[in-house]
Amino acid sequence: MREVLPELLRWWRAGESVGVGTVVATWRSAPRPAGASMLVGPGGEAVGSVSGGCVEGAVYELAEQVIADGVPVLQRYGVSDDDAFAVGLTCGGILDVLVQRVDRTSFPELGQVAADVESGRPVAVCTVIEHPDPAHVGRRLVVRAEEDPEPVAGTLGSDRADSAVADDARGLLAAGRTETLGYGPDGERRGEGMRVLVQSFAPEPRMLVFGAIDFAAAVARVGAFLGYRVTVCDARPVFATTSRFPDAHEVVVDWPHRYLAAEAEAGRVDGRTVLAVLTHDPKFDVPLLEVALRLPVAYVGAMGSRRTHEDRMARLRDLGLTDAELARLSSPIGLDLGARTPEETAISVAAEIVQLRWGGRGTRLSELQGPIHHHPAPAPAAEPAAPTPGEPVATGAAGGGRLDSAP
Repeated sequence: MREVLPELLRWWRAGESVGVGTVVATWRSAPRPAGASMLVGPGGEAVGSVSGGCVEGAVYELAEQVIADGVPVLQRYGVSDDDAFAVGLTCGGILDVLVQRVDRTSFPELGQVAADVESGRPVAVCTVIEHPDPAHVGRRLVVRAEEDPEPVAGTLGSDRADSAVADDARGLLAAGRTETLGYGPDGERRGEGMRVLVQSFAPEPRMLVFGAIDFAAAVARVGAFLGYRVTVCDARPVFATTSRFPDAHEVVVDWPHRYLAAEAEAGRVDGRTVLAVLTHDPKFDVPLLEVALRLPVAYVGAMGSRRTHEDRMARLRDLGLTDAELARLSSPIGLDLGARTPEETAISVAAEIVQLRWGGRGTRLSELQGPIHHHPAPAPAAEPAAPTPGEPVATGAAGGGRLDSAP
């Protein structure tokens, strides 16, 4: 929903009603992740996408109905991949979409949620998408950190349900993940019947680029394009300047290992943070990697030749790093794309980060069979039965599943 939030907020502030379709579950080759949203505005405007163009027309018509009667609908769309092109669902796959009306009455907390997102304060929006009592569908709970002055707002219908979902939502929020969770009708942990979409709006993940060289400028540019908040750090003030790195959000002059240790101590490094170490100079790299490889970050890559890599590994072993810690180092950095220029190398680095995030294999898709898209979950979700070709089917029990995405 993040990408359509400005338009949604504009209409909400004007007192208008908006139809909002949100992807809550996907299977197989559905192109957009859970949390992707499409708006139908008061003047019939369509904003955003739930499937890259495959089912937007059907969602649009359903949204017009929901705006009129105010009754949220959970709808399943999809056909078998073999028949997809014939009916216009060219992506194949199956997706569940919750369509609901949003206005000041149905979602009074939206203004504060938007303010949280704009300021970078973590916030999660938890929405009931399935419940034995249809009156519960569409209820929301807004969840923030426990120390926040307003840690929760709204309700899912009971204190028990609110407490269970808030606990789980804070865990997902810390990881920056959006998922659909299952509970009993009153929030029972081992029950079933209620499903809740937890949309996490966490601050942008960070990319820390160490080494103010020409390759760093290209990596910073690609990192910003991918949605990271990019910091370039180097101890040499003559090179670490904003004019040399216009795509970085900040440029820091400091010894890399000292800066990273201070950021970690301040809680500004987490499991989504990626590090690109590009100096290939042992006086910078080795102290930095000694700190980096002991932090719970998503990725640590270091530039250098095979010879540089072996020398670096030996120095790190002498400092006491374990085999498990050393195994976390991606060196030489990047995927084997045959890259030579700084820009090509930046694509190689970005490709490795994406591959490790989603569990891809880095192989040409034309040489593979099976699903195109990957999910970071350890086990795939159970796949539901496909609807009749060409016919979107409403569902009352759409199947669970773990559904991750980046906001």
